[in-house]
Amino acid sequence: MLRIEDFVDAGLYHSPKEVIRDALRSLTQVHPEYRITIAAARYKRGEISLTKAAQLAGVSGEQMKDALIARGMTPAVGSGSVDEAHDEVEALRRHLSASGR
Repeated sequence: MLRIEDFVDAGLYHSPKEVIRDALRSLTQVHPEYRITIAAARYKRGEISLTKAAQLAGVSGEQMKDALIARGMTPAVGSGSVDEAHDEVEALRRHLSASGR
């Protein structure tokens, strides 16, 4: 079985952290639903806001709300802090720019 150190020792990566980061990126590309599941779990534990969960999952705020509801959670309405409110405004701007509005 391959080990993380094998990739570093072969000169393919500079550190174990890089190997893990790349492996996680590849894993979530193959299984994009994992991002939503992980974001929902972190949201449920109170680690991140709805906006941060949506960003982590790579979906819009509305899509994240729907994903939380589908998992039996009730999304909180509103921002928890001024910084989160700014993050939500910025996320909405990016979403609208990407959709051509």
